[in-house]
Amino acid sequence: MIAIAADRPNILFILADDMGWQDTSVVFGPEQTDFNKRYQTPALQRLESEGMKFTQAYACAVCSPTRVSLMTGQNEARHGVTQWTYLGGEAPSSDLDHPTLLPANWNWNGLQPNPGMNNSVSVRTLPEILQDNGYRTFIFGKGHLGARGTPGADPEKFGFDVRIGGRDAGGCGSYWGTRNFGAIKHPEGPWKAWDLDHYFGQDIHLTEALTLEAKKAIESAAKDDQPFFCYFAHYAPHTPIEPDMRFFEKYRKAGLDKTEAAYASLIEGMDKSVGDLLGLLDQLGIAENTLVVFTSDNGGLSHGKRSMRPRHTHNAPLSSGKGAHHEGGIRVPLLVRWPGMVKPGSKSRAVVAIQDWFPTLLAASNTTMPEDHVTDGMSLVQLLKSPGVRPKNRTLIWHFPNFWGPLNAGPVEGPGMGPCSTIRRGNWKMIYYHESQDFELFNLNRDLGESRNVAANHPSLLRILSSELSGFLRQCDAPMPIIMESGKPVPYPDSSQRTQ
Repeated sequence: MIAIAADRPNILFILADDMGWQDTSVVFGPEQTDFNKRYQTPALQRLESEGMKFTQAYACAVCSPTRVSLMTGQNEARHGVTQWTYLGGEAPSSDLDHPTLLPANWNWNGLQPNPGMNNSVSVRTLPEILQDNGYRTFIFGKGHLGARGTPGADPEKFGFDVRIGGRDAGGCGSYWGTRNFGAIKHPEGPWKAWDLDHYFGQDIHLTEALTLEAKKAIESAAKDDQPFFCYFAHYAPHTPIEPDMRFFEKYRKAGLDKTEAAYASLIEGMDKSVGDLLGLLDQLGIAENTLVVFTSDNGGLSHGKRSMRPRHTHNAPLSSGKGAHHEGGIRVPLLVRWPGMVKPGSKSRAVVAIQDWFPTLLAASNTTMPEDHVTDGMSLVQLLKSPGVRPKNRTLIWHFPNFWGPLNAGPVEGPGMGPCSTIRRGNWKMIYYHESQDFELFNLNRDLGESRNVAANHPSLLRILSSELSGFLRQCDAPMPIIMESGKPVPYPDSSQRTQ
């Protein structure tokens, strides 16, 4: 039995799937919006009042890169899983055809427990390190770390004592127990959620089933006085946009159409799960020694699967959505509660990223990072203790040499979408588009909605940012797409003719 010390808090890390910056009643923007009024998320409001709200938190543009960055503490350009993973093998299966570019040589086999597999990454993961240091480790919900048919398709291989739900698929087949959560037609198919067979045929929502399982594991760890790391990776509100009938009708009565009411119900069902877990921590008397983090894996879905028009406006005032390097695709909600460490009701405008949680959670748990582990994240512990702290000259980089879109829908086009590499330094953000080798430059302090490309007005700044971005991409040996006509890789931004 391991006694839980004050410097070894329990960790509850909750990751929503495709939940945008505006998909909550918590106001992350400069003012309350109609979206904030639409969604009802009282549990997230509780986290806001009892913890710290980050208004400039980032993830990657799509799911697998974010999840691998969380597990490894590495930028997507370094770990090389730049796109969502699908089938394992000798060629990428989730890259869609592009009219002028061939796919980059990215790590489409995803995160793997052992080195040696082509187009994969294998490093020590966050749960492995915590597990070796006395933590009981759980994953509930979505995996999507390694490609189908590879060892990494099973999250249990990465140091989780308990794995319920997630496997290699990027979503669930269905949220409804009456449909066996998507396995009713193909009992052993890719959409089957592991270890939930005892709920099959029942009138229960997937979010609720996962929450019940998580509560059992947390209760067991608390009974044994063992610190735990619970990674709750929600499927919601990722497609399929099926209604959570516990909340659906009230959104219909509020005037939303079926699609938008179903989307809102998925969000509220997820919020209820958060509230249930917070209530359990209170009930068990362990809330005061539990660090709780809530965030999302990318920006909110804002293309054809949503019914509201025009497209790419579901995250306003941010531009675009999932799959884009505009803010709507990468800026995410982030709430942190850590009693005794984080001031209740505090707010931070610090620029932070998903890879920061690897060193942060190790530091918070008094766990030493392996000496040979390379991380691109920074520990947020001091920032959490002092809400006024803002790292100076923080630089963030994103790399997406892929052509994105759901396989059954084809490529999705919109603001900030397409193969590109991006850098944010201070208030300045530059996007380099691989196909055209054109640039966008925005001052986010003056233009949050990225409506004014000022690249032509700042050639010197463009060269400075291009040089910094290119230096990092070279350091990571980041792959670039291949130009069909020449057979050569797209040049790094500082070698583009636009910066000469």
